[in-house]
Amino acid sequence: MNEYDSDKMVDILAGTGTETVVRTDTPEDADIILFNTCSVREKAQEKVFHDLGRVRHLKQLKPGLVIGVGGCVASQEGAAIVARAPYVDIVFGPQTLHRLPELIAARRASGRAQVDVSFPEIEKFDALPPASTTDTMSAAAFVSIMEGCSKYCTFCVVPYTRGEEVSRPFESVLAEIASLAARGVGEITLLGQNVNAYRGAMSCSAGGSAADGAQSDDFADLALLIEAIADMPEIERIRYTTSHPRELTQRLIDIHASTPKLVPHLHLPVQSGSDRILAAMKRGYTVLEYKSLVRKLRIARPELSLSTDFIVGFPGETAEDFEKTMKLIDDVGFDASFSFIYSPRPGTPAADMADDTPQEIKVERLMRLQKRIEELAFAVSQAMVGTVQRVLVEGHARKDAAELAGRTANNRVVNFAGGERLIGQFIDVTITAALPHSLRGEVVIAA
Repeated sequence: MNEYDSDKMVDILAGTGTETVVRTDTPEDADIILFNTCSVREKAQEKVFHDLGRVRHLKQLKPGLVIGVGGCVASQEGAAIVARAPYVDIVFGPQTLHRLPELIAARRASGRAQVDVSFPEIEKFDALPPASTTDTMSAAAFVSIMEGCSKYCTFCVVPYTRGEEVSRPFESVLAEIASLAARGVGEITLLGQNVNAYRGAMSCSAGGSAADGAQSDDFADLALLIEAIADMPEIERIRYTTSHPRELTQRLIDIHASTPKLVPHLHLPVQSGSDRILAAMKRGYTVLEYKSLVRKLRIARPELSLSTDFIVGFPGETAEDFEKTMKLIDDVGFDASFSFIYSPRPGTPAADMADDTPQEIKVERLMRLQKRIEELAFAVSQAMVGTVQRVLVEGHARKDAAELAGRTANNRVVNFAGGERLIGQFIDVTITAALPHSLRGEVVIAA
């Protein structure tokens, strides 16, 4: 989501029409420097001020330079950022990044720092420019369909920095995707902090009915949105992220069975394998309920690849709690995970919970968990050897510029020999070898 927001900042400034703004990778050449911050990682606030300190001298050399701080730390700290770093010109939250041109203009006109970390809800979606494509030569694009989260997990700062769940209107999303499809985009990733909680307002002419479960009271769910996107012939592949188990409805599960364009890959964060810890996290489900969802998903889509999130060392986590997490990993057979040692986020309930587990034990647990996930992921990769996979060619291979790299439907990177003309195309590749973090392949030559 933060990468998406960063790209939007570039689009917004480049499209203001009041001045020519182009991107530069050299801070010394910049007239505007923006920091897009994330408060998920430990000591996020201190890192922001450390990074700000690295550009402070540029402000002295170029007084007209505008320095801005956006994102979740900006939303969390607000005017305190300017109080601590007076050379900062603008502070804006995730929901007000679309106001960047106005904030910069107001700073230049008034000579005073501008702070806007409000939550104007749907206004952001209405004001954003069309979605940018990714680096896959216009073959793929991210589309934000909702913002915020209303679950208030005890460890999470998102509801406080991004606000509660707000969904973009159904027709607005479809119009943007249709525009992208007309520009040659073939893969769409639907984005949201809690994307399967999407409830987009529909007009009377949008189709569907409350009786068929697709909508209720003129609101479309994620399943209906995916169905509508799948009806667009130009779109070959659909993804969505990130999900919450509490919002994984039977309708959405059924869509995985009935919609081949929806990839056989799902990121479904579980966080822990202990019911006691899940309750302390206020996740709203049990391990048994989570496993039931997985069983239903794999009945609907047997080849489904499942990734997840884990927090290791949550306050009060015992050795028994952790062993339950390890058991869940084997029971489910996760394909990948984002896993971290718990770090407190200011203002969240978990930050006040007692935590007496030594750091070295937390590190040992994390390494053990990650090792097991890697073993399971490698087994899945090995099972793909000899199969033909549909691959979206993203560009040159990271370690060998003479080769190309693509991504499979189940989100694996494949490196293979091929001409540059293939970049941005969907092609078939035979998987020839499985490596620890990638696959090797050969392009299938049409007869």
